[in-house]
Amino acid sequence: MKNFYLVFITLVVTIGGLLFGYDTAVINGAIGTLESYFIEPLVNNEQIFLKVVVEYKILLVGVVSIIAFTIFSFLRKLFTKRRFASSIIVLAITYIGTLSYVLSIDAVVSEQMLNSINGFTISSALIGCIIGGSLAGFIAQKIGRKKGLIISSFLFLISAIGSSFPDSLSFFGMEVISTFIFYRIIGGIGVGIASMLSPMYIAEIAPAHKRGKLVSWNQFAIVFGMLVVFFVNYMIVKGQTEEWIQTVGWRYMFLSEIIPATLFGVLLFFVPRTPRFLILKKEHEKALNVLQKIEGKENANIRIASIEESLKEETRPWLAYGSRVLIIGILLSVFQQLVGINVVLYYASKIFNNMGASTESSLLQTIIVGCINIAFTVLAILTVDRFGRKPLLIIGAFVMGASMFGLGTSLYFNQIGVLSLVWMLVYVAAFAMSWGPVTWVMLSEIFPNSIKGAMSIAVAAQWLANLLISWTFPLLNDNSTLTELFNHGLSYWMYGVFSILAAIFVIKFIPETKRKSLEEIENIWKK
Repeated sequence: MKNFYLVFITLVVTIGGLLFGYDTAVINGAIGTLESYFIEPLVNNEQIFLKVVVEYKILLVGVVSIIAFTIFSFLRKLFTKRRFASSIIVLAITYIGTLSYVLSIDAVVSEQMLNSINGFTISSALIGCIIGGSLAGFIAQKIGRKKGLIISSFLFLISAIGSSFPDSLSFFGMEVISTFIFYRIIGGIGVGIASMLSPMYIAEIAPAHKRGKLVSWNQFAIVFGMLVVFFVNYMIVKGQTEEWIQTVGWRYMFLSEIIPATLFGVLLFFVPRTPRFLILKKEHEKALNVLQKIEGKENANIRIASIEESLKEETRPWLAYGSRVLIIGILLSVFQQLVGINVVLYYASKIFNNMGASTESSLLQTIIVGCINIAFTVLAILTVDRFGRKPLLIIGAFVMGASMFGLGTSLYFNQIGVLSLVWMLVYVAAFAMSWGPVTWVMLSEIFPNSIKGAMSIAVAAQWLANLLISWTFPLLNDNSTLTELFNHGLSYWMYGVFSILAAIFVIKFIPETKRKSLEEIENIWKK
């Protein structure tokens, strides 16, 4: 009975991961269509182009301001008054300089400007992810993990409807492309919240010997959500004309998110709040009741005592354990994105189009990528508590590096075909077995309970790196000069270099957390 209860709770909460994957990957099927629907009209209508550039600048100013405020909030929690003051001066100078550059952008139709707007449109949800990831720590502490996930489900629902009909649900006279970006940002906020709270919830409710496997199911849900949306996108376009896809089909892709978003919101009312949050709110009887259902009466009493001891220092400063845990958390998150996985997942259909495939055929090939992704994620779940976190990260990083170098080289020499597909599939398999699930397992483990909110720094850094990689890919891949020189191979070589650097980072700095309780991991940082 207790195993069934634990499995039920885990499955419900991992729908947050499924929506994470669904919302971020749904754009894959619509990339070519969105370019035709949003970008091409800018070339032929100067009035619309000028207005979009103004709105683009306003959005960029908003993005820069949000990132600056996020950094400001983190600095205030990290540093003493003196160090905080000096940090703010540096932040203010950087902020002013960035704003000056944004406002000086010329409203001229050019390849770089169109590629930049296109990349921004495709990666716009990631801006919301930065916001949501930054807010998630505060939400987790103030209203709890469960209520935070309910909020994320509501945001997913709004985004699904708004991004499907941006021309009908526009406001303040914004152009359709700007309205679409706005609703994608709303969905991104939901993703950012769920990306932190789902693994945090599972880690806090799971027994120590099952925690790695159960938290890994969140990553399984993410890649399963991607696979589901790859199938949905393919079924929507199958047998349809390009004209229908560009006018109606892409709307169905985004609208389909209503189903999992509604299911998630409803089922969350049937799961409990986590024992740690209940104890934090002085609701010990409810916490004991939850743990008894999961671990039995005897183990529940032991775990209650352990949680109470770990929560005695709940308000400790984020640097109470030194900077090492923060730096490791941030770099784990950043390297997970710099290896380029989301370029492959978001732009897979475009990559296959570059290889000569049609829209329908390219979406079918993305299903193959999704199947490989999910199969090796399952393999990681079965091995993460047996082989450990560190070996999987190291081996995965080296294999990803070799695959990216191979893919980049095959494109450079124009040897496009089965070999290029093999390199991509090997890369996806290596990521799915290592940096995909294991990074989330480690992030949910390494931050002590007394500074659990600091995990939001790592999550925000992850989404910022994701935005950087996703936004710049069209600038690198579609630039005519770089294409002439490297034939689309340059960006993949860059991701290969980052993969090797990630392996070196793990070898030198990451501690093994296999089969350690959260309290034992906390003692690593105390030492």
